[in-house]
Amino acid sequence: MKYKRILLKLSGESLMGDQSYGIDINRVSQYANDIKEIHDQGLEIAIVIGGGNIYGGLSAEKSGMDRVQADYMGMLATVINSMALQDALEKVGKKTRLLTAIKMEQICEPFIRRRAVRHLEKGRIVIFGAGTGNPYFTTDTAASLRAIEINADAVLKGTRVDGIYTADPEKDPSATKFEEISFTEVYEKGLNVMDMTAFTLCQENKLPIIVFDMNKPGNLLKLANGEHVGTVVK
Repeated sequence: MKYKRILLKLSGESLMGDQSYGIDINRVSQYANDIKEIHDQGLEIAIVIGGGNIYGGLSAEKSGMDRVQADYMGMLATVINSMALQDALEKVGKKTRLLTAIKMEQICEPFIRRRAVRHLEKGRIVIFGAGTGNPYFTTDTAASLRAIEINADAVLKGTRVDGIYTADPEKDPSATKFEEISFTEVYEKGLNVMDMTAFTLCQENKLPIIVFDMNKPGNLLKLANGEHVGTVVK
């Protein structure tokens, strides 16, 4: 295994599958099986999920809603997604713990760093919900922050594209993929990897980011075994 402890960041949109909103149970099951594969090999895994399939704070603000209110609604959306993934992981026999930045004692534990690390050491899969607990911070920032707090070896950002390209490959067929890129190059080229807050956190703490296609079964296992998948930012 190349890594001992990773943080996997999944977007809320990725849980929609082919639907236009909500949660596609088949997609969640596929993710759970992929995560189980690498966990079975002894990797410690923490997960952060976005909430964009249920609710996006930024888009709501544009329609006239108070940004802080909208962001809190987004945080709650991430908890719904986290519970769906938690259920899928438990269905494949994995012990999980959901820790959230906003207290909800009936369904999860509050985020306490030492407790999170202890769960990981005991072989449980830890899911971090409700973002950072603060408005104006994205779930990408939450992923970077939690990864640093638990001393993860890397942030694995699972997306629909298989890495970072010179332009959006879905719109520009001539776009080429980077195998490896430095933090500085990403800034200079104005590439969209994560938002600036999340990205800078990773850079300052020398935390590599790997952007890869999570929808291709087996990609996660290849990554965990040290094979080259996606784009590495370091």
